[in-house]
Amino acid sequence: MNRTLIIMVKEPRPGRVKTRLGRDIGVIPATWWFRHQSDRLIRRLRDPRWQIVLAVAPDRAVNSRVWPADMPRLPQGSGDLGQRMKRMLTMPGQLAGQRPSRPPKGRALYALPARVGRSSGKRGGPVCLIGADIPGITRAHIARAFAALGDHDAVFGPADDGGYWLVGAKHPSRLPHGLFGNVRWSTEHALADTLRTLPGWRIALTDTLQDVDTAADLPRC
Repeated sequence: MNRTLIIMVKEPRPGRVKTRLGRDIGVIPATWWFRHQSDRLIRRLRDPRWQIVLAVAPDRAVNSRVWPADMPRLPQGSGDLGQRMKRMLTMPGQLAGQRPSRPPKGRALYALPARVGRSSGKRGGPVCLIGADIPGITRAHIARAFAALGDHDAVFGPADDGGYWLVGAKHPSRLPHGLFGNVRWSTEHALADTLRTLPGWRIALTDTLQDVDTAADLPRC
């Protein structure tokens, strides 16, 4: 069974990443923190049990030399966080069997098709999606999340602020149309709001981890 781990990343440019952290410690230190955190996370999570795909924002940064040259990359595309997350969750089935290769200059490694998900007629294996700003994520956390999808339709990794650091689906092509609709992102309601968009689904909750939004979060990670 093909397992895919998608890591949502942003090009580490000053003022574009970790803006709340930047207000506390300075824009440049926050940018460097995010860049090194992303690098460490990607290295740590490499594992033969799953394939890592980077979901990159902004789209033009998909070919940046910041990212590992051997790793598949996709542009996140337009829309709010929920729309981009859903798009990324449904993409791996469309990439089944492809191998990463260096694209021609100025071209994206993979292009987003006009339509994704059920209409594609393609199915991949289970998919988990995470952000790059959670220092505590380990391979063991990811393995437990995929294991939970053995007898559940979806899995979430709660964050202690009411959000979540991981979302996964056993059959991404079956995700409901309204997934992530009306979610109050960046609030303590984000996880509860998302769960309400999955009525009737068997949901597993895995490890609770701490994300980093402000300087106060750094010592706890």
